[in-house]
Amino acid sequence: MWDIQYFTWELARLAIAAAVGAAIGFEREAHGQAAGLRTFILISVAACLMMMLSLHIEELYRHLGDQSVVRLDPARIASYAIASMGFLGAGAIITGKGSVRGLTTAAGLWLATGLGLAIGAGYLIPALCAAFLSLIILYVLRLIKPIFAHDLFTILILKYQGVADPLDRIKEILKSHHTAVQAISFKLEPPNNLTTYRFRLQSKDNIEFEALIQSLSETEGLQEIHFQEGEVP
Repeated sequence: MWDIQYFTWELARLAIAAAVGAAIGFEREAHGQAAGLRTFILISVAACLMMMLSLHIEELYRHLGDQSVVRLDPARIASYAIASMGFLGAGAIITGKGSVRGLTTAAGLWLATGLGLAIGAGYLIPALCAAFLSLIILYVLRLIKPIFAHDLFTILILKYQGVADPLDRIKEILKSHHTAVQAISFKLEPPNNLTTYRFRLQSKDNIEFEALIQSLSETEGLQEIHFQEGEVP
């Protein structure tokens, strides 16, 4: 069992796991994610090693015999590798005011774990096919994604001075730029004759914000325009 052919096969599986993890990690690294090349390589190699240990753990303790209190479950190590990946996946997810980022990276970490386990079990062809499909999804679908317009939720804050009621004009401008008003609130500052309007807006991410800002800036009495990311309802 402990011959050069055996060691070569074991090292080959670790090397394949590292290569697969590197291929996926490189895409994440190029996309500016914190979990990148090194992280994916380490996860894939570690998962492969855990599966190899699971497969051979019975051989390591076979000498104990039936009278030993030691009970072995070869699947336990692999199952905990999948479960523990949830902690790393959760760390890769960042929740902002209007969106959740890092889900693809978290899914990639989970995938790298599965690929490492499959390679460690010698399930090479399905693992390599899954890695190939995953790379197509990560690289090709990113190019297709911008074609489709997505809903965008923003907060628009406008400050006016000395204007009685600019709401009708503001709504008209927003409507002309295909932007829907979901909620409006305002704050009055009588000493300075300032009124601050806060709009919760819904639009598509392909609208021309520069043109919208230009139209709003032409309204009478406008002192300040401020856009910020809004929460997804």
